[in-house]
Amino acid sequence: MSLTVEKVREALAPVKDPEIGKTLLELGMIKDIQVDGGDVLVVVELTTAGCPLKTQIERECREAVETVAGVKSVAIRLTAPETTAVENPLPGIKHIVAIGSGKGGVGKSTVTCNMAVALARMGYKVGLMDADIYGPSVPKMFGVTERPTVRGEDIVPPQTADGIKIMSMGFFLDENDPVIWRGPVIHSAIKQFMCEVAWEELDFLLLDLPPGTGDVQLSLVQTVPITGAVVVSTPQDVALLDARKAVAMFEKTGVEILGIVENMSYHICPNCNHESHIFGTEGARKYAAEKKLPFLGDLPLSIAVRETGDAGTPFYAALESESDLAKKFTKIAKNLVASVSVRMQTKPAPQKIGVSKGGKSACSGG
Repeated sequence: MSLTVEKVREALAPVKDPEIGKTLLELGMIKDIQVDGGDVLVVVELTTAGCPLKTQIERECREAVETVAGVKSVAIRLTAPETTAVENPLPGIKHIVAIGSGKGGVGKSTVTCNMAVALARMGYKVGLMDADIYGPSVPKMFGVTERPTVRGEDIVPPQTADGIKIMSMGFFLDENDPVIWRGPVIHSAIKQFMCEVAWEELDFLLLDLPPGTGDVQLSLVQTVPITGAVVVSTPQDVALLDARKAVAMFEKTGVEILGIVENMSYHICPNCNHESHIFGTEGARKYAAEKKLPFLGDLPLSIAVRETGDAGTPFYAALESESDLAKKFTKIAKNLVASVSVRMQTKPAPQKIGVSKGGKSACSGG
């Protein structure tokens, strides 16, 4: 029997994206199959050009096709989509992910900082913008306090720590200085942090948002196309009330929810190893299931997290990679990457919801 495209497609049917767990055919990643006698060409579109598992995907596709009778040679061509949005004023950044919460005190900044480190350890190029204008804490958590120096044409280079490019209002303030700004000034500052910082090439730019649903959040979705948002909450009912508002705010502004993280899920006594659910049990997990949103993972209430953050080193960078806590955060980071991959394969490219007069980019100041 002759070799056909359909037979090759059938052989590729079981091959899955190792991060997402769905088949390449389900995700629409098999873009083309060509058969010429016994020679086969398969075109696979990755979610990003820097996909750390592209070698595994290529190998598994090749091995699947080689099982088909009549195949003499197999060529796997890996491609990647262009930048996600036509209006994107930051074409070097592939994915912009906002990390938000409905209320303060749930560990959003801690989760963001450690998520950035985890992604960097996975091989991605990562930036972190501390958009919590009123309470910037990222410099403290990374132990970086030097003020960036402006270089030609008002371009500010970000600071770097643990391989992550960082920008924060905290770099420009004394420790005890409050920020007392109204909406227009905040909008201007957000535009400057996004558009006048030399972020260069990044796979992920994480945005650590202030708690709530105010001016900063709206300014960001009006300035750049957000790939999606992660909402952090503790399990308790009071925190979940505000987390629901954060989810609703993102949905109303057209920002896809990439997942929910439950922080401070439980506490393990260091003396007797008893597990206590101080803030309730699986509240955020149940809410994610109710809303049919991805649940990225849970994290315990841990003294080590507090101590390392206060010392200027995110706990993921300080702990052994094989520790239970590090493994939990590795899982959350992998689930985020998977959620982004699904979003980019199944949803339209993200767009800004506001454009300045004359159709200029939000970063043009027009």
